[in-house]
Amino acid sequence: MDSLIQELFEKSTNQDQNNTQETEAVTASENVSETISNEFGVDVKEARILVLGIGGAGNNCINRLTTMGVQGAQTVAINTDVKHLGVVQAHKKLLIGKELTRGLGAGGYPDVGRKAAEESEKELKKLLEDSDMVYLVSGLGGGTGTGAAPVIAKYAKELGSIVIGCVTMPFKIEGARIGKAEDGLQYLRQVSDTVIVIENDRLLKIAGDLPLQDAFAVADNLISTVIKGVTETISLPSLVNLDYADVKAIMHSGGVAAVGFGESDTKNRSEEAVVKAMTNPLLEVTYEGGTGALIHITGGKDLKLDEVNMIGEYVSKQLDPEAQVIWGARIDPAFQGKIRVITIVTGVKSPYILGPLEMERPIKKDFAQELGIPMLK
Repeated sequence: MDSLIQELFEKSTNQDQNNTQETEAVTASENVSETISNEFGVDVKEARILVLGIGGAGNNCINRLTTMGVQGAQTVAINTDVKHLGVVQAHKKLLIGKELTRGLGAGGYPDVGRKAAEESEKELKKLLEDSDMVYLVSGLGGGTGTGAAPVIAKYAKELGSIVIGCVTMPFKIEGARIGKAEDGLQYLRQVSDTVIVIENDRLLKIAGDLPLQDAFAVADNLISTVIKGVTETISLPSLVNLDYADVKAIMHSGGVAAVGFGESDTKNRSEEAVVKAMTNPLLEVTYEGGTGALIHITGGKDLKLDEVNMIGEYVSKQLDPEAQVIWGARIDPAFQGKIRVITIVTGVKSPYILGPLEMERPIKKDFAQELGIPMLK
C-alpha cells in the first residue's frame, strides 16, 4: 500500500501532538493580527470558511476532519437522518427537512434531499450568511447529498460566498447510483465555482487491498487533508502563505477540478512527489486547457526554496501558458526528510464528466426549474 495512503489511514490515531502544534500556530496567528492592528491601525478580518458535510458520506468526512482538527474553518454536519447526526463530531449540526422526513433520512431519493433543503432554507441561509468560502462535501448517488448539495450551494452563492464542492462518484458497478450521481454533479456544477471530483474507481488503484470500510476512511482522509491543508495555509503562519484573494481567483468559475497527491523521501523527493501528484489524480483527466492550479506543499525544516520552486515550475509546464498557478508551503516536523505535494487543477476535462459543461446531456427539467438553473442545450 502506498505510504501516503498508509499514513492517511493511520492518521486519526495520532492527533494529540498535532493538535498542540496547531494551538501554538493559532496563537502565533492571533499575535500577528494584533501586531498589525496596533502598528497600522487596521483591523485584520479573517476569511470565514465553512466546511459543510451533506448526507451520510459528507457527515463521515466532517467527522474525520473535526477529529483531525482544522484551524481557520468551522465544520458543519447536515443531514436528514437524525441518528447519523447523533454520532458525528462537528462544530455545528443541522437536521434539514424535519417535517418532510421526520429525521428518518431521504431513502436514497435526491428529490427528497432537495425538498428537505428547501424546507430548511431559513436555517441554511442563517448558517451561510457572512461566509467567504464554503466547501460542500458529499458522496453523490444517494438521496440527501445528491439532492440537497446543489440547493445549499445555490443559497451560498446568492449570499456571495465562493462555493467549492468536494464530491465522490460511485463505483461503476453501483448501477442506478451512477445516473443519480451524474445528474447531481451537473446540478452542483451549475451553482458552484469549482467542484473537486474524486472517483471511487480511481481510489481502488491506491487502496484496493484495504477492506471496504477502511478504503472509504482513506477517501475521507484524502478530502480532509486537502481542505485542512488549503485552509490552514490561508489562516495560519506558514513558510509560504496562500493569500485568500489568490485562492478565490483560482476557484472562481474553476469548473471541474482534479486533486492529486504525491509524497517522496528520496534524493529526488521534490520531483518524485510532484510527478506522482500530477500523474495519479483521483479523476481521469486531461490537463490541456486547465485554467489554474493550487499547490500545497508540506515538508520538514529541511525543505528548500529551490525544491518548492521546482514543484511550481513542473505544474505550470503541464498547463496552458495563461493558467494561473499559486502555491503555499508549510513546515511540519513530522515530514523531516520528505515532501508531500497536493495539487488542485481547475478547468480540467474528463471523459467521466462528459466534457465541458455546456456540452453535457440535459438535466431533468423539474429539478432544474426548482433550483432556478437555466436548461442546458
